[in-house]
Amino acid sequence: MSRPVKRSFQIRGHRTSLSLEEPFWDALKEIAVEKKLPLAQFVETIDIARNATASGLSGAIRLYILDYYRQRARDQQD
Repeated sequence: MSRPVKRSFQIRGHRTSLSLEEPFWDALKEIAVEKKLPLAQFVETIDIARNATASGLSGAIRLYILDYYRQRARDQQD
């Protein structure tokens, strides 16, 4: 597994940095393209949703990606 890569974004008017392993960055970009959203805007939607769970943003992104691909696999089985 690769080491985390740090990237900065502006989310809801403030700068923030995320550290994710390269495969997670790749998956995040792929999902953003599928949703037709700029990456920063997509990260912002995850950030807004995570406030209810109080998890860190990097962790929330990893969980979002996991849930996304699990659901996709279930949909393909049906």
